[in-house]
Amino acid sequence: MAIPHKILTRKDEITAKFFELLEKHMGEIMAGKVDKMYHIKDFAALLFIHPTHFSNTIKLTTGHSPCHFAEERTMDEARKMLSETPMSIAEISYKLTFNEPTNFTKFFKSFEGITPKQYRKQIIESETNTINSETSTIF
Repeated sequence: MAIPHKILTRKDEITAKFFELLEKHMGEIMAGKVDKMYHIKDFAALLFIHPTHFSNTIKLTTGHSPCHFAEERTMDEARKMLSETPMSIAEISYKLTFNEPTNFTKFFKSFEGITPKQYRKQIIESETNTINSETSTIF
């Protein structure tokens, strides 16, 4: 028995809308307009569907849970801020809606395998090595 086209369309619509909402929400967080990260129930409420249905639909469509995408998006912003801004790790953690810098450090380490401080140090060392190698090829 084939799945009706309407069901496939709705599934894709929910998934696309979720990604739009996630991007909008992360933009609001980064702009300082929001200080709390949405939970699955919050995204589901914005889409007027049950949280379980929302979560199952996203997982069915993408192979990953909604949390996976929210966490990945948070990590993208964390990596960007650690490498491109002089903000302290505590400031970054609060900006990303963590209520304690230690929670951010644990979160970051669980994804990256190193602490935010170690990550920033690697970025600085990498940039220094690049500059040194560029300088030595000039002379």
